[in-house]
Amino acid sequence: MKRMKDKLSGWIDRAAGKDRVAVFFFILAVLVIAASVWGPEALAGYKDKEILNETHWKEIEEAGEGYRYSLSGNEKLYILSQCLNSQTLPESEQNAWTRSGTSEAGYQGLEGTYAFVVNHKGPSGEEITDEEIYGTCNSSLETLADLGILPEGVKKIEKEYYDAVLYSAIDVLEPRNNVAVWKLSLSNSQKNANKDNRLIDAYIDADSGKIYEFYVRTPLAWEEIDPDGIMEKWSSYMGISAPAPYESANPLLETTPYFKKYVFPGGGGDNTVVTIGFYEGINELFLKISK
Repeated sequence: MKRMKDKLSGWIDRAAGKDRVAVFFFILAVLVIAASVWGPEALAGYKDKEILNETHWKEIEEAGEGYRYSLSGNEKLYILSQCLNSQTLPESEQNAWTRSGTSEAGYQGLEGTYAFVVNHKGPSGEEITDEEIYGTCNSSLETLADLGILPEGVKKIEKEYYDAVLYSAIDVLEPRNNVAVWKLSLSNSQKNANKDNRLIDAYIDADSGKIYEFYVRTPLAWEEIDPDGIMEKWSSYMGISAPAPYESANPLLETTPYFKKYVFPGGGGDNTVVTIGFYEGINELFLKISK
């Protein structure tokens, strides 16, 4: 009888143990399901409490902070030349006589894939200001004279006699590729002034202050000018690769018979043509990167 009681008690204990295990796994399953349903929502709410209605500071690199994409000297030269060629501006009085309907204050065309437009925002913190540009130009003219690119004796720029306008030369298809330049021109109010040994026009890099183009009156004659030497020194001054001669026998490429053209590698396999020339009669020496 006692043995039967012991067996019955053992069966009961084992059944109770199995029930406890079953209950444990059941509770565990319920907890897992509950966590998968309400857990993500509860976690998101907890994170929202940390973020919402709170001010958080974090230093980030702004994509638009850089005002221009870094370009090589040859790339900048090419973009500027294409932009100048896409609009109409009289580069000098002599050139202006050969054109009609042009105006110094005229609209700069946006046709094609390059645009040359007035920068109405003004200089950024990285660029030469409208107050600094006159002194910068004088320093650059002295440098060009010391290098033998310009003749000695070119008069200093005086603010009251010159107009300065900041332009942006932009590759429309890749706007980050742009060049900021100052254009300095002898003011219209000085048209009847003595222009001997004066700068007439110049395009100046708004970052470096280096002169891309210039038109200057000089007492020299074309026979006294060494275009090859000037071009070699100018390319070194600009920090661009050495040029190659422009192979063309067309004498009608310019409105003067006194000129020599050179080719620089530009961007995307294209080239930039740079011209050194001379207008006889007004004794105007020019170096230009536009047509």
